[in-house]
Amino acid sequence: MIKRSSGLFLIAAVAMLFAVLPVNSQVLVESVVAIVGNEVIYLSDIENMVIEYKRNGSKASVEELRCAVLEEQLISKLFLDQARIDSIIITDDMVEGDLNMRLNDVIRRAGSETALEGYFKKSMIEIRQDIRKALIEQETMREVQAGIAEKVTVTPAGLKRFFSNIPKDSLPVVPARVQISLIQLDPPENEENKTEARQKLLDIRSEILAGKSFNVLAIMYSEDKETASNGGEKGYLTRGELEKEYADEAFSLTRNIVSKIVETRLGFHIIQLIDRKGDLVNTRHILIKPKVKPDEAVRALTKLDSIANLIRKDSMEFEYAARRYSSHKDSRINGGKFVSIDPSERVTWFTLEELNQEMYIQVRDLKVGEISEPFRTTDENNNVVFRIVKLDNEIPAHRANLEDDYQSLANAALMEERTKTYDKWIRKKIESTYIKISDEFKSCNFLQTKGWLK
Repeated sequence: MIKRSSGLFLIAAVAMLFAVLPVNSQVLVESVVAIVGNEVIYLSDIENMVIEYKRNGSKASVEELRCAVLEEQLISKLFLDQARIDSIIITDDMVEGDLNMRLNDVIRRAGSETALEGYFKKSMIEIRQDIRKALIEQETMREVQAGIAEKVTVTPAGLKRFFSNIPKDSLPVVPARVQISLIQLDPPENEENKTEARQKLLDIRSEILAGKSFNVLAIMYSEDKETASNGGEKGYLTRGELEKEYADEAFSLTRNIVSKIVETRLGFHIIQLIDRKGDLVNTRHILIKPKVKPDEAVRALTKLDSIANLIRKDSMEFEYAARRYSSHKDSRINGGKFVSIDPSERVTWFTLEELNQEMYIQVRDLKVGEISEPFRTTDENNNVVFRIVKLDNEIPAHRANLEDDYQSLANAALMEERTKTYDKWIRKKIESTYIKISDEFKSCNFLQTKGWLK
């Protein structure tokens, strides 16, 4: 059997639908499998998803998959039918940004628009319409679910009951986590290094203008490891997926023209437009980063060593030193407290594995309150920087408990309560909705056990 949690599995199912578009590699008869209120499920809806499950390695039988997909589709249609009743409307504009990102993602995975069209046996216009339809349905269902679970909460007492019902040997082992603060220095005299990087790129650009291959020079010189081996080609990307300065230049180029030098937070680029299709652009580039000279590294490390010694002697507070000296913008304003770069989370607890290699090596042997020796590392943009770090707090690896993992357990408890609420709503909705299912599928066990057949 195919195991999945009820209720909230819908979001994952729909996510899969537009992560891998329906495949029309064979002609399928558009016969109706089921009607749910005003919504219709076609045989092709079922068979295309079964094909994708098999292509993704599912070991379940075709019959099991057909029944599983039918159940997912039936529940999806219940939510969509409720959206019609509640007059919930998601417009094209509301999903346009997400549509562009997802379309670009499937183009990248396919290798090109032509390859994507060949794989799905559809035009780009049709593929775009398919993704838009799936996104609108997903957002519509989310709106309905949000209304259903609007008042669902978990009280402290409810959380304790949830936790006490978990068998102790089933509690997950939570890896060790740390809270750290840092002081960062950028390479001194970096403007001179930038000038040298710019000049190197100017020389490369001159070679290209003189007739040398952009692709070959990208392989030889570009410091973008992900694209250099492919001649600098980045693939089809939307404006939002590129650095602003890069995007502004790329979208202004004509095909095969080599750009002026463009500076982004990643370094210096020259860009060549390969192709542009609507709001997608395919470019190749050569990236050169400013290099740090040995004497500059010594000066930065020496300065950090002095700062660390002042803090260790209680002549200066770490927080004060971070605000005064650190160049790390995200942490400096918090007195050096290191936080995740994701603005939607801003978490301060990290497993050691979430830190880069140099940070990992420095933090793993520190005791709480200790400050590391100065070290060289790279920042979030892969640029060379110099840091000292302080271990503020740590929680050793342990089985989940309410004291150390309150928020994670609270989220899990809330998820369970929402799932129960969705399941209760689905049962009532089934009772009050016109539902007709083809005889071909009536052997699916869930139809009898969950009240779909009336």
